[in-house]
Amino acid sequence: MSRFYELTAKDINGRTVQLSKYKGQVCLVVNLASYCGYTPQYAGLQKLYDVKKGAGLAILGFPCNQFAKEEPGTDEEIKSFCKSKYGVGFDLFSKIDVKGKDQSPVYDFLTGTDNPSGAHKVRWNFQKYLIDRTGQIVETYDPEIEPSDPTLTADIDKALAGK
Repeated sequence: MSRFYELTAKDINGRTVQLSKYKGQVCLVVNLASYCGYTPQYAGLQKLYDVKKGAGLAILGFPCNQFAKEEPGTDEEIKSFCKSKYGVGFDLFSKIDVKGKDQSPVYDFLTGTDNPSGAHKVRWNFQKYLIDRTGQIVETYDPEIEPSDPTLTADIDKALAGK
């Protein structure tokens, strides 16, 4: 079993979530921020989720305030912003650190030796990690890669097809 499924994280409501609940799904993990130049990607992420969730795509959004303090809000403020401004329906988690001494175990996994792309650090908000149905990291995408990018969507489609 992948180490990804052994991890837990607090959701945006403060409840502990076992990531094993995503076993068998394709996951796109994204660190988020409400006041970032890439914040409009929320709309694209929601659209991608709406189109692909029926095929088994889960999007896991992790707010982070480590890059230029672009996510200063509380979990409640973040949840409200995401819902009212972008209609976010994908899974949101509690604000975390994606680097440094307090790095979330999820991001320790994503940036560690399990990552075949060699992307062992988070460059900025809206960096994306694609996890296949077995919990293995498929690829890492830089923050400027839009959710509608043909390479990203093709990789998601391949992962959904089990290829």
